[in-house]
Amino acid sequence: MDTNSYQDRKYLSIVSDILDHEEFNKIRDVVHHGMNRYDHCVRVSYYSYKIAKFLHLNKEETARGALLHDFFLEDNEESNKKERLETLMSHPKKALDNALQHFDLTSLEQDIIVTHMFPVAPTRVPKYLESWLVDLVDDVVSVFEKGFVVRRQLSAAASFLLFVLVNTVR
Repeated sequence: MDTNSYQDRKYLSIVSDILDHEEFNKIRDVVHHGMNRYDHCVRVSYYSYKIAKFLHLNKEETARGALLHDFFLEDNEESNKKERLETLMSHPKKALDNALQHFDLTSLEQDIIVTHMFPVAPTRVPKYLESWLVDLVDDVVSVFEKGFVVRRQLSAAASFLLFVLVNTVR
């Protein structure tokens, strides 16, 4: 996903320091939902920002917290179920710790990051409407991304089957 496709200059001005940060850009190389974690974080951030803006919530801190919600470098896409479950449960805290090492965060931004997996991960209940919003947007975006990957896999399988059928039935 190219952030240039997001034409909202206000959004880009809010998150540009994060998008330009060398350590944050390392998540471009981490597989996430069959895509990459950078694009996932940008999607969650941008859609959360737009909804927060519409609802007259704190759109700036929502955009920043959402962008950092999965800011960790472990890649467990090829891991076994136990390892994936461990990462699922621990990654909000890892993302928060990592974000705090590189950015000054407000209490709202911290809450967004650490509670974005509520109630799945054993974190506290979100304190802010913005945190609830990012939690919901993250879920919707994740389902879309996984669905996209599954559709792509099914399409490839169907194409292969059609190729085999066409070339064997003559």
